[in-house]
Amino acid sequence: MSFRSLLELDARLSDQLRVAEKPGFLRNMAAFLAHSGDSWFWFAALMLFWFFSDPAWKQWEVVEFFGILGLAGVVLAIKFLVRRQRPQGEWGGIYRNTDPHSFPSGHAARSFLIAVLASALTPPWLAAVLWVWAPLVALARVSMGVHYLSDVIVGAILGIIVAMIGLQIYPPMVNWLVGVLGFPLW
Repeated sequence: MSFRSLLELDARLSDQLRVAEKPGFLRNMAAFLAHSGDSWFWFAALMLFWFFSDPAWKQWEVVEFFGILGLAGVVLAIKFLVRRQRPQGEWGGIYRNTDPHSFPSGHAARSFLIAVLASALTPPWLAAVLWVWAPLVALARVSMGVHYLSDVIVGAILGIIVAMIGLQIYPPMVNWLVGVLGFPLW
């Protein structure tokens, strides 16, 4: 199978999952889930929660914040190297205007990073909720026509890898930040 035929298969499968042009509950749910992985939403929520949480939650919030920030750099670098155009469509104008590249999906990467970090740093119930949410975000991005199926699969894998690396380096990084700031973060 050639690379071109793989891309054609990817486009066909992605198109079969698409609901962006079909009004109704499924489209509304997909639109909600597709937006729920937005980085600005997560940055704002984590900063807000940080001011009202106890030290155990603050640890997760800080790790998530810096994990999302680092992952964004990795995703953008790959997007600008690959430069795959998003699928044609009307929905998601803000994504299409600010970032015309689809590979890999930053939303899929971010949602899986969040789920992996939650698995290590939060109660099991929250990790379980986020592991259900993460693939729904990824599929919603395809359903709303802003990504191909391969974009979200690679994004999910990338998010998991970056999270696993982050979990290995975050304790030394926290110690360094505490040393620089002169006070504990949580």
